[in-house]
Amino acid sequence: MKIRHINIITLAILILAMVSCRETIEIEEVIVNQGEGLTDWSLETHTDESGIDYSVVFPQDQVNRIDIVLSSSEYSSMRSNLASLASQNRGNDFTTETPEYVACDFYFNGTQWYEVGVRYKGNSSLYSAYNSGNGKLPLRLKFDKFEDEYPEIKDQRFYGFKDLSLGSNYNDNSFMREKSATDLFTAFGVPAVQTAFYEVYVDQGTGTPVYYGLYTLDEVVFDTMLTSVFGSNTGNCYKPDGDGAQFASSGFSLSNFEKKTNEAAADWSDIQELYNVLHSSLRTTDEATWKSNLESVFDVQGFLKYLAVNNTIQNWDTYGNMSHNYYLYHDPADDLIKWIVWDNNEAFSSGQGNRGAVSLAMSEVSSSWPLISYLINVDSYKEDYKAYLKDFNDNYYIPASMSATYTTYQNLIYSSATSENSNYTSLSGGTSGFTSEVEELKDFCSTRNSAVSSYVAD
Repeated sequence: MKIRHINIITLAILILAMVSCRETIEIEEVIVNQGEGLTDWSLETHTDESGIDYSVVFPQDQVNRIDIVLSSSEYSSMRSNLASLASQNRGNDFTTETPEYVACDFYFNGTQWYEVGVRYKGNSSLYSAYNSGNGKLPLRLKFDKFEDEYPEIKDQRFYGFKDLSLGSNYNDNSFMREKSATDLFTAFGVPAVQTAFYEVYVDQGTGTPVYYGLYTLDEVVFDTMLTSVFGSNTGNCYKPDGDGAQFASSGFSLSNFEKKTNEAAADWSDIQELYNVLHSSLRTTDEATWKSNLESVFDVQGFLKYLAVNNTIQNWDTYGNMSHNYYLYHDPADDLIKWIVWDNNEAFSSGQGNRGAVSLAMSEVSSSWPLISYLINVDSYKEDYKAYLKDFNDNYYIPASMSATYTTYQNLIYSSATSENSNYTSLSGGTSGFTSEVEELKDFCSTRNSAVSSYVAD
């Protein structure tokens, strides 16, 4: 059931146009209450007044299904916008523009959410899939996007969530890289979002749902994750992207740090301070003071833990190779900037093209990536890093445990993954392609576990 109303201001203008200019009429303001007239609306399901229900939205032992229903005009608008952005591509990306939202009806477990914003998202995964004619594209959901137009849905939430991200598992025959990598970061205490597997069906305006395939649902960092992990979302949260995100002395720009909280406050002084401390001459003249200053603004130990996990699982599409796919949060609890991982679908791979995964020693990383190269040149930090490597390798990334996890996921998603339509999939080799990739992940874990053991023993 779509909600279609004439805007109150538009209604007033129409009424005024129908009466004589000499006549005076009074127009009573119409107040529309949250959820008014919406059959399926409840506080538990459509607001955050009952809290955030992770157990419903991010189950670990089942594959949920969602249905997105578009009118033909809405679907056409999405595709037209996507084609326009594709024509402006910058190599492996679309443009700096974000794809447009359209309104859809959203269904889960027989319950409807109304006028939910949906758009395409992503960079290379979106561009590559679109150019190859693959209809399975990554999506973004915003449940209150159109609340100004439809006041009934003001502050609409999906069991407490306002924003959600649907990764398409592009170029991943196992469908597990994004989820298993993110779960490993979380288990080791590195800030990361919650994930779950979802079947996605889309009605493109024909009345018949199309199976878009098996997706990985990601919590959005600046929506709920900050509060759930840090206990607060009042600090500055940034999504770095571009040359400045490298923190190098060449090309650094605060404009490359998009604010996701406190947007109205034009203040990037915390990022500037981190940059200034990082590049201070004290680094080479008074290392102890430099370390103390750096640790007063940046969660160094948290970053070293992140590096230990990231380098072990060879997650190459991020800092050290690519100037994106991470967030920063200035945590008011201890006044430190924290590293948050994001978009791990390229993990468990030695690299792609001319982009090789960063080595365990990181000795090849240049000063273009100073958060790595400057820190790893400090003996005490290197020892801390190696200790984190050993802990992660011995207690978390264990071949037997990971093999059991991969087998559990394989059984869970087998039907959803192998039943994808040829027009909506990046799975190559069908069922055998899926099962062989799962075995490759198991072998990869054994290989990397041995590599880490050898490195930390030196």
